[in-house]
Amino acid sequence: MLPRSFYKRIGIVSIDLSVVYWDTSAVLSVLCKDSHSPRALNWTQVEGIHLMSTLAWAESCAVIARMHKEGILSKQTKEYIFEALRQGVWRRMNGLPDWDTTQRLGQKWSLHGADLWHLATAKSLHQELPELILLTFDEKLQVAAKEEGMGPGKDL
Repeated sequence: MLPRSFYKRIGIVSIDLSVVYWDTSAVLSVLCKDSHSPRALNWTQVEGIHLMSTLAWAESCAVIARMHKEGILSKQTKEYIFEALRQGVWRRMNGLPDWDTTQRLGQKWSLHGADLWHLATAKSLHQELPELILLTFDEKLQVAAKEEGMGPGKDL
């Protein structure tokens, strides 16, 4: 999706698309059945732009590979899940969080490093895309996202 300023320049004032930033917990709930899978699968049906960062990609790849190495997933299942990751609803993005935003959010919220990175990246994008929501099943990150104005307005 292009920046809002581009759409305004060409005369489009309203864009009613959902923009969903998926953290790793949400991505993995689509790929591997867990207690959050039904909700995660519902979110894949939301029309709009679904974003996956390089961090969510790397963490997802690491979890899938580790599950295979530990004997939890067969080679065939591992390959199937990797294909689902590649072909999912997500658009891969190389965005980085703003440095000042990361520092400010790090001081405000008690999050692990990767969760802070997801929050700061989503918040940085949120400045240009106010309709963006951060989809996560991590409780602390979920609270922070809602307080920062990026929580889902509805629970699917």
